[in-house]
Amino acid sequence: MYRRILVPLEHSPADEAILTHVRALASRLGSSVVLLHVADGWVARNIKELDLRESEEMREDRAYLETVCARLQAEGLDADAVLAAGEPAKEIAAAAEREGCDLIAMATHGHRLLGDVVKGSTATALRHATKIPILMVRADKK
Repeated sequence: MYRRILVPLEHSPADEAILTHVRALASRLGSSVVLLHVADGWVARNIKELDLRESEEMREDRAYLETVCARLQAEGLDADAVLAAGEPAKEIAAAAEREGCDLIAMATHGHRLLGDVVKGSTATALRHATKIPILMVRADKK
């Protein structure tokens, strides 16, 4: 059903909510997994235009992705890790297309209305940016 699953990670405790679901889904379906983190700090948003070097935050994000990827591989899953930079919804949609993914699986925080307006909603923006199905798993609020 799903051959390749894109999993956007925040580099936060909320990631475990989606990773739990994706492990089971990918194992059952024999799917490969692409882990993605979109760095969105000032350097990340301007790295190409200004020919900047990766920031410390981006290096930490890359190390985090590689650690999670290695953990999934050790569990027998076919997993890759990609660090992107820029606006999250746009970069997630682009990565899904580029990586040939047929499902995007992500954690959400369950903000509603006012929370989405104040904090923004990558999930809402992503729904309008791609036609690839999106599985959203609500992360615990902590």
